[in-house]
Amino acid sequence: MESKNVKVKNLEVFEVGPCENAYELGFLIGQRFSKMIKSRLATDLILQNQLLPFAHTPKSQPLLQSLSITNKKKFPEYWDELLGTADGSGSPFLEIMLLNFRKEILPFVAKTTVGSKNDDTNDDCSDILVVSDSMAIAAHNEDANVALAGHTYLIKGILSNGMSFTAYTYAGELPSCAFGFNSLGMAFTLNSVPPTEVEIVAGAIGRNFISRDLLEAQSIDDALKKIYSPEVSIGHSYNVIDIRTRRILNVETASRNRYSIREVGTEPFFHANMYLHLHVQQAHDDNSLCREERAALLPKGSKSDFLSLLGNNKDAKYPIYMTGPSLYTLCTAVIDLDEQTISIIEGNPKETEASFVFSMSSQQ
Repeated sequence: MESKNVKVKNLEVFEVGPCENAYELGFLIGQRFSKMIKSRLATDLILQNQLLPFAHTPKSQPLLQSLSITNKKKFPEYWDELLGTADGSGSPFLEIMLLNFRKEILPFVAKTTVGSKNDDTNDDCSDILVVSDSMAIAAHNEDANVALAGHTYLIKGILSNGMSFTAYTYAGELPSCAFGFNSLGMAFTLNSVPPTEVEIVAGAIGRNFISRDLLEAQSIDDALKKIYSPEVSIGHSYNVIDIRTRRILNVETASRNRYSIREVGTEPFFHANMYLHLHVQQAHDDNSLCREERAALLPKGSKSDFLSLLGNNKDAKYPIYMTGPSLYTLCTAVIDLDEQTISIIEGNPKETEASFVFSMSSQQ
């Protein structure tokens, strides 16, 4: 197997594979980014103040055991990849596991936990999507807790079957809880959604495992099957892109195998962090509502309009483009289905050139 790395600006690309097995893939990633992973584990306040204290209580054990057994059984290779990441980085597997299941665990953490507001703000994102005669674009702001700044990297994984994927990855997590694409012309971006606690199934499949599986989707139908066939613990919103058929689907999911599919067409479609078409009880989110209201007022007639929209910071409290103090836009990804490219912009997308432009038509 081969591995190499290239550094451009602050974001590093690590090319790895083909490997003998999934554990080796994870191990090499963990080894390469050991310092960054350890830094994140030490500075992630949600992990330190909420997840770890909860994990050391007797109450947590049935939940953690169920998550482990269920996900290991459904996705044994990805579980091995996670074990490899922990071993390669020299990090406790419990901490790596808690990071990857944070959304599935946090609803069960007592509100009285030290430092807990139970408001996980790790992945509040914005997407603007369109498929018209003149353009087919999916543009995505990757928003996270400000502590994630400097704790992400790009993984280009080359698999033994010849397929490859490129995934924007949070340190210590499976590729990718953010966005990615593969050599078959499939891509996705993700938006978290806020169901109420009654909508959550304890100990079921974790979303990080679904999105890792999605990186290996062979077609839009295969992607849909990977999204809605597993019994998930907590819902999510997926923007599924197929450059070969020039299609974008927004798929909203919830526990108990509920899902809704909306085909993106000529009317630009903005998605923040609220369910828009799947009828699920959800928590009120002022941040998402403000972003949706702002986006509705902005021009959406061209790619430059999309970049200006995602770069909009006029709302002092809830801007679309975030610069702190708690939430931060890590980067912007722009997938152009006609150019068959994905561009990654580090900085405000309305005024910053792309750091990377990847071809989606020549990945193999």
